[in-house]
Amino acid sequence: MIKRLALILLLAGIGAIFAGLMLAHVPDGELNRTALYYAEHTAQDLGAANIVTAIIVTFRGLDTLGEVTVLFLTAAIVGLVLAKGKRKKREARRQPHLPPSGELLGTGTRLLLPLILLFGAYVFTHGHLTPGGGFQGGAIIASAILMALLSNPLQKFSHRLISLIESTSGIAFVTIGILGVLLAGGFLDNRILPLGTFGDLFSAGAIPVIYTFVGLKVGAEFSSMLVSLSETEEL
Repeated sequence: MIKRLALILLLAGIGAIFAGLMLAHVPDGELNRTALYYAEHTAQDLGAANIVTAIIVTFRGLDTLGEVTVLFLTAAIVGLVLAKGKRKKREARRQPHLPPSGELLGTGTRLLLPLILLFGAYVFTHGHLTPGGGFQGGAIIASAILMALLSNPLQKFSHRLISLIESTSGIAFVTIGILGVLLAGGFLDNRILPLGTFGDLFSAGAIPVIYTFVGLKVGAEFSSMLVSLSETEEL
């Protein structure tokens, strides 16, 4: 009882702090000097219509590398922890307990799976033009893998193929970053390729290429975690 009361008081205190901050917040009437520069010059300097993703993948390139690294470490830890648990063959363990997926679910999965994969690819290849990017597109691709596992828990996916896609995409991402240092103005500088015509698919220099590799890497890492979870006894 005392522990619950303490927890309630703690949550109430945190809520009061955030409520006070929210009520006392006064939005700026105009952008500060740094934000104003990015808002006015990003599209011109980088050739990308979506300045948010352009900033994330270029000006904040090292931060993006850190985020991808954290996600990779998370996927590796999940795989390592689950690999230490006891595993049995999925067919021998699940077949007696799980009924086959319904016709509606199976048909819907076969219909929607390629569309979801296509939409994920669209999101990360058009991140420099429309809202989206590598992280969002990768998550959408992983959701297709999740749907396949839900419709057929006995579905098998190649860990070797997923690891190959993840490793290749990561190496390519870092390589492009280093080329930016050598050939342009800094790590992940997109001007190692021509900026092209503003608003076209093949524009914004290397940003579409960078986001393609980020999307594949993120999708592979999420998929690896989902497949590893599906293969454990504690599913």
